[in-house]
Amino acid sequence: MEARPDIVEEGIFDTSDFADELESAPGNFEVGTTMWFENDRIRVWEILLRPGERGAFHSHITKYFWTVVEASRGLQRFTDGTFVVRDYLVGETKYLEHTPETALIHDLENVGSSPLRFVTVELLG
Repeated sequence: MEARPDIVEEGIFDTSDFADELESAPGNFEVGTTMWFENDRIRVWEILLRPGERGAFHSHITKYFWTVVEASRGLQRFTDGTFVVRDYLVGETKYLEHTPETALIHDLENVGSSPLRFVTVELLG
C-alpha cells in the first residue's frame, strides 16, 4: 500500500452520534454548500467550510471531480465508521466514478485553521 503523506490521522468513530443524518444520507445529493450552475449535463458546486464548520453526510452517485481552491485540513467520516484527516492543497484535483449502486456517502469537516474550499463538478447523464 502506498504511503499517503497528506493523511494526518485515520481511525474509527461512533456512527450512533450521526444516526439520523446517516439514515437520510442516501437521499441527500447536495454535495456542496452552494450550487453555482446546473444543466442536463453538469452540476457545479462550491464547498466552503470555515474552521470548525461541517458539511452533512451526503451521497455521490455520479462521475465527478473536485479541485481544492483554498487549502486547509479536512476530516471525512464514512458510513462504515471510519474516518480520515488529511491536508488538502490548492490545485489538488481528484476524479471519481460512482453510481446509485456504488454510492460514496461521507461528510466533510474543516478541522484546520483556515477556510477549506473546493469546486466540485458532477457529470450527469
